[in-house]
Amino acid sequence: MKNVIIIGGGPAGMSAALTLGRTHHTVLLADSDDGRNAPAEAMHNFLTHEGTSPAALRELGRENLTAYPHVEVRSVMVDSVRRLTDEHFEATLADGTVVESRRLLLATGLRDEMPPVSGAAELWGKSAFHCPYCHGYEVTGKNVAVLGTGGERVRLALQLSRFATDTVLCTGGEPLEPTLQNVLETNDVTVRPEPVTELVSETGQLRHIAFEGGATLERDAVFIKTVLHQRAPFAQLLGCAMFPDASVEVNEFAQTSVPGVYAAGDMARRATVPAPMAAVIAAAASGTVAGAIIDQDLLSAEFKLPNPFVSGRV
Repeated sequence: MKNVIIIGGGPAGMSAALTLGRTHHTVLLADSDDGRNAPAEAMHNFLTHEGTSPAALRELGRENLTAYPHVEVRSVMVDSVRRLTDEHFEATLADGTVVESRRLLLATGLRDEMPPVSGAAELWGKSAFHCPYCHGYEVTGKNVAVLGTGGERVRLALQLSRFATDTVLCTGGEPLEPTLQNVLETNDVTVRPEPVTELVSETGQLRHIAFEGGATLERDAVFIKTVLHQRAPFAQLLGCAMFPDASVEVNEFAQTSVPGVYAAGDMARRATVPAPMAAVIAAAASGTVAGAIIDQDLLSAEFKLPNPFVSGRV
């Protein structure tokens, strides 16, 4: 039996495996090799890894983990997970292997559902983005657009307008509150109310936005809002508490509502955080925290000590 099974080998899962490996825990890290940020050409806002490609980071992370013989990394899908007791979990891998563990960490991440606009998927991670902290600096001095409506979209448009040459909010035919419209207009952000029909690109680079009625707008980049889904069903099948936005609810110790089950990375958030943080460095940090708390949990169980990391359990 392993001490910990980690499902998901992105920044969160690998960071947790590193922490647990350094404390001599036996770990299975199962990874599908299909990260959320794989379409992106480079990562940003990650100190010491500025401009590194997602693939290069995963390769380096796996190389780092080879120094810890207690950590087994496998490129394999997990078909199912069962919680037998608070101290006993069972994972069935795609190759039929059954692995048991004392604790389970979910780090499977989220999946982005593109808006129903032709061309969005082809541009994703190249000149269509969702996070201003990951890709905002790269649109400095360029012409950008933000798709959507509501307060969060208005804030994003205003944020980008501080360093983009020209910023347009495309509301897609949805009404915009007059107060928000006024804030945009007084800060030189143009509002286009027509529905967007297509993002027209050339070799992965956005050229223009096509609107219903035939009008077009030349743009260098566009920021879109995706619908988030859990990449894997395990949290829901295990009975973990979930938020309406599909995030798994965790406390400050990465603990879910199910004893023995932890979650890290962008798939999980605390109730006090309005949305999951998509930054790679944030995912890595959450994995480190989860790994340390799991170590303390197992330490308490082994030596029959009170566990100080349970006060905030969901």
